[in-house]
Amino acid sequence: MSLRPESTFWRRSSAPLGTALLLGGILLQGAVASDWPCWRGPTRDGKSSEKGIGTSVKPLWSVKVGQGYSAVTVSKGRVYTMGNDGSNDTVWCLNESNGKVVWKYSYPCTKGGDGHTGPRASPTVDGSTVYTMSRTGIVTALSTSGKKIWSKDVPKEVGAALPQWHLASSPVVSGSSLILNIGKAGVALNKKSGKVVWKTGKDASGYASAVFATSGGKKILAMFGAKALYGVDPASGKILWSHPWETKYDVNAADPVVSQSNVFISSNYKSGCALLSLSSSKPSVRWQNKSICNHFNSCVLVGDCLYGNDENDLVCLALSNGAEKWREKRALGKGGLVYADGKLICLSDRGELFFVKASSSGYSELRRGKAVSGQVWTPPVLANGKVYCRSHEGDLACVRVK
Repeated sequence: MSLRPESTFWRRSSAPLGTALLLGGILLQGAVASDWPCWRGPTRDGKSSEKGIGTSVKPLWSVKVGQGYSAVTVSKGRVYTMGNDGSNDTVWCLNESNGKVVWKYSYPCTKGGDGHTGPRASPTVDGSTVYTMSRTGIVTALSTSGKKIWSKDVPKEVGAALPQWHLASSPVVSGSSLILNIGKAGVALNKKSGKVVWKTGKDASGYASAVFATSGGKKILAMFGAKALYGVDPASGKILWSHPWETKYDVNAADPVVSQSNVFISSNYKSGCALLSLSSSKPSVRWQNKSICNHFNSCVLVGDCLYGNDENDLVCLALSNGAEKWREKRALGKGGLVYADGKLICLSDRGELFFVKASSSGYSELRRGKAVSGQVWTPPVLANGKVYCRSHEGDLACVRVK
């Protein structure tokens, strides 16, 4: 293991969504600023409350961080991500303003032999601690100054099998616990010590991260397993219910999307999508179709509209009844998107950053340009007036949008 602080000064805000205060006193020419301290942002749904977002596509700075699919997370002026050099994973902490290295922490982890090298999970920042996970399930807690607090091989400790393409979920903080999609329907660790709090079984997991939802009036975790969606009690790990959802190769990778007492799920390989009602103790299907087949990246929900990729197309779907509103052929590929300020901020699998008006009336593209080269399956991240774009090969570009 190595820890090397550098001399130069890089995922969840403690401020409530929609606050009128500017985080950290940062003023971005009228924009409301917001950190992005965890996977899918402050509210874990791919949306930001930032305002004054423009459509620039010109990088402000770029760095190389090693191979992988880890998205960035941003907290208190620092940007965190992960990459692999063939023998080791490295957690990077970079300066938000210029991309300079603040510190980096490395540990042994081979790149893997399935053609999809490097870490898949994104770092999670909780207070003064950064939580990370390798593709093999090495979970590490680091201080925001770069010192190791604890590290453990979770699948080995709980005896859980790895899925075919290894682990991809990002750590989720729930009170004093750290929730990980490892095993049948997840594992919880004590976030301060790493001690196992609960586990759910040795079966291989799905690839999606845990999502908070309400089922039958109770707070639960919606956890995608390999062959089902599970409702899990976050305190005890008890599986409260399961909804069968079988996908070719057991690829349930896109996070569920929660709306009040409903949850939207989608998987690729022509599995399609469904809206489940969680108003009672067990889920029931409100509607199901094949208009959207999310592969890795989740939809974002804006009002009654779901926006996301179906194979290569960007699609708008009505949440209430599953009706397709519009479809733009080959717009996105296996890339991803986030939402802010009335716009879909999209990053295609070809590395094109583009902006689309978030409207059910039709596809309206505002601007498009090349932001990063290589294979791009990682969704963009918006934080404090900047969009981060990352390729599998390890190129990370920061674009200022005002």
